[in-house]
Amino acid sequence: MSAVSKQSAPDLPADLSDRPLGSQPAHRLAAALQAGHVTSEQLVEHCLSRIDQWNGRLHAFIAVYADEARQAARAADAAIAAGQRLSPFHGVPVAVKDIIDIEGRITTGGSKAWIDRRSPVTATLVRRMTAAGMIVIGKTHTVEFATGSFGTNTHLGSPRNPWDLQVHRAPGGSSSGTAVAVSAGLAPWGIGTDTGGSIRVPSSWCGLVGLKTTLGRISVHGVLPLSESLDTPGPMTQDVLDAAHLYLLLRGEDPLDPLTRMPPADGPLGDPLAQLNRGVAGMVIGRLPAAERPMVDPEVLQAYDRSLALLEGLGARLVDVALPRGFDDLGRMLGLLMGCEGFAHVGHLVEDPAAPIDPHVRPRLLLGKGVSAREYLHLRRDVAALERQWWSAMAGCDALLTPTARVPAPPVADIDQSGTAAVFTRAINLVRGCALSIPNGATASGLPIGLQIACGPYQEALALRIGRALEQATDWHRRRVDLG
Repeated sequence: MSAVSKQSAPDLPADLSDRPLGSQPAHRLAAALQAGHVTSEQLVEHCLSRIDQWNGRLHAFIAVYADEARQAARAADAAIAAGQRLSPFHGVPVAVKDIIDIEGRITTGGSKAWIDRRSPVTATLVRRMTAAGMIVIGKTHTVEFATGSFGTNTHLGSPRNPWDLQVHRAPGGSSSGTAVAVSAGLAPWGIGTDTGGSIRVPSSWCGLVGLKTTLGRISVHGVLPLSESLDTPGPMTQDVLDAAHLYLLLRGEDPLDPLTRMPPADGPLGDPLAQLNRGVAGMVIGRLPAAERPMVDPEVLQAYDRSLALLEGLGARLVDVALPRGFDDLGRMLGLLMGCEGFAHVGHLVEDPAAPIDPHVRPRLLLGKGVSAREYLHLRRDVAALERQWWSAMAGCDALLTPTARVPAPPVADIDQSGTAAVFTRAINLVRGCALSIPNGATASGLPIGLQIACGPYQEALALRIGRALEQATDWHRRRVDLG
């Protein structure tokens, strides 16, 4: 157990006394640090204490860097006291998904086969956070090779959704550990990755805000690859403002990642903070096609319809959109593309029956085994044509709103691993858009429900602005897990 220092229970101002430090939005912690109401050492000790108390049950972290975090916190406090604050978030802890390299550290990618794999480099996104003075407190669990939407891991353990301590419910995946850590207050915010919904589904099921960024917005240098044409890192946070701050810190060109040199096409919506509070009046919002509604859980659909009505009340105009394909078809197309590109990276392991590969993950990647080069290129052309059709159908719309997932978090024992929870999210990766998931309701039993706000490529600021407008009109993002 980590020993919590006497300083770890500060006399907090009223706006920080309503919940534990680790469950506070990072921007509030940063303000408290700047005002001298709390120290970085206190924040780190609080998070380490929560991890000691709850990680054995929740299984969020696979590795905790306690000694190094304490040392970094002491250094941060000294620097801040000397007037050497590196950024507004200097001294704030962060959790990082275990497919993101930190040189010299073990990065397993969620695989027992890589249990001793030592990182050869430090990911650019980690370098940017540490350059801002943020403190990586540990690595969080993931589905093996980041290939799965439910958040389960047969060999290294499945994190537990903290919203139900009686039944082991799925946390969502593949960024399962980060979602659980942030939701349970073990860290104020964290980093996930999203290839088909791996940030948004766990954010939805764990009551968080999660931003799937445009391909190339945030460098993937040092991030273990699954699918080069789909992989996108992004923030998982307590609220939209935190997501905007962390996105702004992480994004930008990286000479080590050629995708970041794609034209940004920002236009006037490039700065998320400048646009964040301008509301939705006059915007045109696309609705979920009627044919998709019968597959959605009634409580999820009720929350979705409430969000649409709220947006309309805030001045947005709702329209129907004739999408080129159904979401299930789009999801299957993405699954094949992901299987092809993923097999190129880890096919030698999934083909080996003696390798300790998750039996649920193996068939997802074996999809790519028998695909010829000709078939793969035809698939890429089909995806490019679909992308053009999608954005043609979306012409005149600022965003498309869907539930993030069709159902709330299911019990792990009830999961059909041949399916996916990422039906609505996969389509957005396939057409190279960006999307935000925000909390927009809860079931009668208290499980979180999420709303997906999908926008065009490079329109993260727009998605965040819409999410912020909804967030300011509701209290769903303020609901936090009560672990006692």
